[in-house]
Amino acid sequence: MKRNTIILIAIVAALALWSVAVYNGLINREEAVKQAWSQVENDYQRRADLIPNLVATVKGYAAHESSTLQNVIDARAKATQVQVDPTNLTSESILAYQQAQGEIGAALSRLLMIQENYPDLKANQNFLELQAQLEGTENRITVARKRFNEAAQQYNVSLRRFPQNLVAKMFGFQPQAYFETEAGNETAPTVSF
Repeated sequence: MKRNTIILIAIVAALALWSVAVYNGLINREEAVKQAWSQVENDYQRRADLIPNLVATVKGYAAHESSTLQNVIDARAKATQVQVDPTNLTSESILAYQQAQGEIGAALSRLLMIQENYPDLKANQNFLELQAQLEGTENRITVARKRFNEAAQQYNVSLRRFPQNLVAKMFGFQPQAYFETEAGNETAPTVSF
């Protein structure tokens, strides 16, 4: 009887220790997702911070392009208002964030195309530096999004693996959403000469 009690206590203790280890592992992966999301937001914020300087530089050379400049300013304002709670990263919230950031990207593309009509703007050192910083920031955004998706994938796999999924369900861990390609990007553009 005494031996059976000791064996039962040992089994319960082992299960408890294992559950704690799994729980802590899931917490670590969940925090990695939040940290990766924070880096995505930081890189998008860096891009948003470059926009006023870029607009001011272009404004000096292309004052009559006011509608393009205003579109960039409006897209930036809209995108900075979209906030995503890192503790509730749903597909819908990430999509809304991605759409707002996509509007900035489209407006910036139109703004950068203006330079073709203004040779003095093309030669402006400040504009060239801002353009290079913007290109670097776009690369940072791509890397941050990739790292976020990797962290979310590792976390989601942990939630689905047996027997960790039992602990995950017991404590209410939920899968994380991913950044996905924007609608229309799956089709390559047609080029004809």
